Amino acid sequence: MELIRLVRPAQAVKNLFIFLPLFFGQEITDGAGLRSAALAFLAFTVTAWGTYVFNDIGDVEADRRHPLKRRRPLASGTVSVRVAAMLSAGLALAGLLMMAAISIPAFWMLLGYAGMSALYSVRLKHVPILDVAVLALGYVLRVMVGGAVTSVPLSEWIVVMTFLLATFLALAKRRDDVSLFLRTGTQARSVIDGYNLPFLDGAMTVMSAVVIVAYVSYALDPGVAARLGTEHFYLTGFFVVLGILRYLQVAMVEEGSGNPTEVLLRDRFLQATLLGWAGVCLWLMYV
Repeated sequence: MELIRLVRPAQAVKNLFIFLPLFFGQEITDGAGLRSAALAFLAFTVTAWGTYVFNDIGDVEADRRHPLKRRRPLASGTVSVRVAAMLSAGLALAGLLMMAAISIPAFWMLLGYAGMSALYSVRLKHVPILDVAVLALGYVLRVMVGGAVTSVPLSEWIVVMTFLLATFLALAKRRDDVSLFLRTGTQARSVIDGYNLPFLDGAMTVMSAVVIVAYVSYALDPGVAARLGTEHFYLTGFFVVLGILRYLQVAMVEEGSGNPTEVLLRDRFLQATLLGWAGVCLWLMYV
C-alpha cells in the first residue's frame, strides 16, 4: 500500500493529454489509434511514476517540514530511500521499454521527458521561472507522444495552448507554495525565494488572459472551422472562461492550488465545466 502511495497513482490524470491529438484530430473513434494512445498512456504513466519517486527522494527533508507532504511514505519513513531508488529505476526503465515497443519516436520523447524530469529534480526546480517552464514542457511532451503513436499531425494551436495552460497551472502551484510559507513559515521549496504573491498573482492574471485569448482565436480561426467541420466551435469558449475563473478563485481566494490533479478530482465546479466542454466539443466535432 505504501509503495502505491509513493508513485502517486492519481497523477496519471495528467497523461490524458496523450489523447488530445486523437480528440482534436476527430479520430477518437478510431480503434487502432485509441489502442496505441492507451498503450502510450500506460507506458508514460509508468515512467512518470519513476520520476515522481526520484523527485521525492531528493525532497525527503523538505517534505518532512511540509504540513501535508510529511505524510508521504518517504518523508514519514514508512519506505526506505534504498527501496524507493530501486522502484524509481525499475519503473522508469519498464515504461521506456514499453514505449520503445509502441513507437521509436515516442520512445525518444519519453526519454527526453525522463531526462528533463531528472534535471528538474536535481537542479532546475530551484531556478525561478525555469522551474515553471519545465513543468509546462512536460505537458507538451505528453501531447507530442500522443501525436507520434497515433500518427495524427499536431497543429501549432494544440502545442501552444497546452504550454500556456500548463504554465498557468504551474504558476498556481508555486503560488500555493508561497502562500503556505507566508501562513506557516514552512518553506516547502527553496525556489520560492524567487517569487512573491504580487508577482505570481500578476503572472497568473496575464497567463489566464493569454490562455483565453489564444483559445478564442483558435475557435474563431476559419481554417480550424473548416477542418473541424463546424462554425460554432467558439461556443466551447464559454466553458474555458468559466474553468479559468474557477481555478483563479481556487488559487487566490481559497488558496488551495498546490496540486492541480487533486483540485480537479475534488472540485465539482471544475469537473462540471470540463464535462460540459468535452460534451459540446464531441457534439460539434462528431455528432
